[in-house]
Order: sequence, then C-alpha cells, then structure tokens
Amino acid sequence: MTPEKLTERKERIEKLNDELKKLFPHAKIALHYSTPWELVVAVILSAQCTDKKVNSVTEALFKKYKTLDEYVHADIREFEQDIRSCGYYHAKAKNILGAAEILQKDFGGKVPRTMAEITKLPGVARKTGNVVLGTAYGVVEGIAVDTHVIRFVSRFDLSDHKEAVKIEKDLMELLSKKEWAHFTYRVIDYGRTIAPAHTYDTSTDPLLKIYPPAAKKFRTS
Repeated sequence: MTPEKLTERKERIEKLNDELKKLFPHAKIALHYSTPWELVVAVILSAQCTDKKVNSVTEALFKKYKTLDEYVHADIREFEQDIRSCGYYHAKAKNILGAAEILQKDFGGKVPRTMAEITKLPGVARKTGNVVLGTAYGVVEGIAVDTHVIRFVSRFDLSDHKEAVKIEKDLMELLSKKEWAHFTYRVIDYGRTIAPAHTYDTSTDPLLKIYPPAAKKFRTS
C-alpha cells in the first residue's frame, strides 16, 4: 500500500466506521454460548453456515454435551449427525473433537488466551481466534475477517488484497486498535440489513455518500 493510498484509505475507513457506529451502536456476535469452549464450537460450526442455523443446532448440542470431557469421549459418527445440518459436518466434527482433546491434554481443559496458542487447535485460524479471544476474554490481537468483511473491503477499496490474512493486516494498519474488536460486527450487521452481496436498492445505503463508487460493486470477484 503506497503512502498516498494509506492516507486516503485511513480517512475513508474512519468516516465509514463512524457511520457504522451510528447505524449499529450495539453490534455484537450473534452466536449463542455460555463458555469460551462453547464459543469455539459455535464459531467452528458457523463456517459456511448461518448464525441462525448454528444457534438452532447448538441449543440441543450444548444440552447433550455439557463438559469438555464429554466432547473428548464423544463418538465421532454420532457427533457428525448432531451437527449435520450445519454443513461440512465431517470436517467440523473432526476439528471440534480434535480441539477438545488438545485442550484437555495440553491446556488443562481451558481455551487459551493468546493467538499463538489458540491457533494450535484444529479448525481455528486467525478469524476464529480473533472472535474467541475478543469475545470471551476481551483480548484483541487482530480483526476477524469473514466474508462480510472481505466484501466490504473490496467494495470500499480498503485493500489491494483478497486473502483474509493480508486484508486483516491492512485493516490493522488503517484502523485504531480500539476499533478492532467491534468493526467486524458492525460490518456484518451492515451486510445483513443494508448491503447484501447481490444487487440492492443503493439509495437506502448511507455509506455510499462517503464512497459513491461502491454503488457499482457488489461481489468481490
């Protein structure tokens, strides 16, 4: 990112974020959970799945599996059926039960509080790590970059990259650290309620006054 682009994008994202704060002052994670471990499970399940569906599945799941030890000793085929409707259930079951084993073996049954440690769990990359650390512990090490954020960044020309890790690095340079934890949830609410991936009535979108070219761009590819 050139110095000129950096300056221009910093000014733009500050204006966009200020407007997002007004639009969604109470933006927060939509997933239901009671413990840091349950949050890990819910976030893993949320990949390529709606939060509404995940919350429906975890309502029964968290009643059935109440302790980490119950996940460690769960039958994987049975567990797959428990989460089947979230999609990609083979991989998700393997990751969740594998993460439970590692937590019990290497972390005393506790979800770790650092990015370096939490990303040692299967199925947990930086996006999930950022969500869990920030939401469960108030530990902010980065910005969670999901499909809503990737689309937002592309539409409002905030990065030259399409890869989540590189986009996160750019956003961390553009945004003040005190904004990192909540930015993602504001963008998610914006994408869900105002600006979906498909064509929509742009006259109802207040962010386009800040950056009009975004009115012509919907998808990231």
